[in-house]
Formats: sequence, structure tokens, C-alpha cells
Amino acid sequence: MIAVYARVSSATQNTASQDADLKRWAAAQSEQVRFYSDKASGLKMDRPAFNRLMAGIRCRKVTKLVVWRLDRLGRTAKGLLELFDELKALKCGFVSLRDAIDLGTASGRLLLTVLAGVAQFETEVRGERQQAGIEAARAKHGGKCPWGGRRVGTRITVTEEKEAAVREMKAAGKPIAEIARVTGLSRMTCYRVLGTQRT
Repeated sequence: MIAVYARVSSATQNTASQDADLKRWAAAQSEQVRFYSDKASGLKMDRPAFNRLMAGIRCRKVTKLVVWRLDRLGRTAKGLLELFDELKALKCGFVSLRDAIDLGTASGRLLLTVLAGVAQFETEVRGERQQAGIEAARAKHGGKCPWGGRRVGTRITVTEEKEAAVREMKAAGKPIAEIARVTGLSRMTCYRVLGTQRT
């Protein structure tokens, strides 16, 4: 069975903008298709319909998971990567229609590799930054730490790893909007990295 998943963030929204493409895709499949939808934040992977869907995947009833766009599935790299690891272990396919991500293709696997690299890098940098902030605060306040982390208003520069991710995704044909979403950079920053102007 194929599971098609749609999500909106609040109870006042509906999945109409996603439904047309998803239903069109589902109609072309020979395998049975079941639809799931949630009205919940994408920041957490714990959602009623999504939990039921995952139960179907874990008991091997679902062979493929399909979404309209990657951010409908989730909005955190960590949550998505953990999900993809589980899908791979359970031999469950994945397709994102608007992002043109298909784990059965080389470009789909490349995007997930880039996403994994960016997520790992950001985790490591966040830890280093927090530790540096804590140590600086302790030095300033006699060994005590009244606060931690990066000072409000400071900027994080574009790293070599993120620049490489931007270029790799662009070479794979991914649109600027998707590259910005995956790397956590603004569109204008992505254009600057690529040395192009927005048109």
C-alpha cells in the first residue's frame, strides 16, 4: 500500500492546495493508496495521522510514503533525517512531488546526503558556539554563567560546508527556494554564494 500524507499547520487551514497534485498522482498508481492528513506543526514529528501512517510502515503494510512537498512532512533536518533512516531500514520508498525527490533516484539520494551533511555540521557548530558562549560568560562573571549562547544581534557567516551544499544542490537542478529551505540560508545569500543575481 502507498501512503499519501498531507499537513497544514493550524486548524484554520486546509490541505486543498496539496490535494489536487496528490490525488492526480495517486490516480495514476496501480497499487492501493491511502490518504492521511494532519493539522499540526511541522516542528514535531509526533502527530496523530502521521503516527498511524508510521505504524503501517513499521508493520510493513506501507511500501511507499508520498508527500506534496518536503516541508509538509516536517520542518527540522534532524526529524527528517531520522525518518529517512527508518524508511531506508524498513525498505519503504519516499517521494516528494514538488521537490522532485525520489529515494529511488540518484538526485534524490544526493539531496538527502546534502541535507544530512548540513544537519550534522549545524549540530556541531551549535555545540561549539554554545560552549564558547558559556566559557566567555563564566570568565566574565567569576566562574558563574548567568546566560549562554550567541549574543542577540550577531550574525552567523556562511560556512564552506553550506557553500558546498548550495552549489551541489544547484548542480543537481534544485530551485533556489528549496536550497534556501534545506540549508537554512536566505534566498539572497544563496544567490550570492552562486555568484548570480536574482531575476
